[in-house]
Amino acid sequence: QVQVVESGGGLVQAGGSLRLSCVASGRGLSTYAMGWFRQAPGKERRFVAAINWSGTSINYTDSVKGRFTISRDGAKNTIYLQMNSLKPDDTAVYYCARGAKSFTSDQLRDYAYWGQGTQVTVSS
Repeated sequence: QVQVVESGGGLVQAGGSLRLSCVASGRGLSTYAMGWFRQAPGKERRFVAAINWSGTSINYTDSVKGRFTISRDGAKNTIYLQMNSLKPDDTAVYYCARGAKSFTSDQLRDYAYWGQGTQVTVSS
């Protein structure tokens, strides 16, 4: 059984930083991509970033390029999302997900297993 557990959310002032972590367990981890999505109140869940387990393919949504960095530690079955220069618009519940495919898709339908989410709040 695949499990995905996020941690690291919190409250931060605009311009600050947070690092989210996501531990994945289960079979086939080295085969599939992992991604971060976020959902703000009253809005749809949207893609943030994705990485394959070899780290050779990374994908970001335009609004976080240059501010967020996704990375992985294969030995720990963990991926990270380093978030710098945070803005109030980054406020959302952040979800980690294990993909159903090997490529770094930005589509929700390409992710099969989801964590419970971690709240990130950026104050102005």
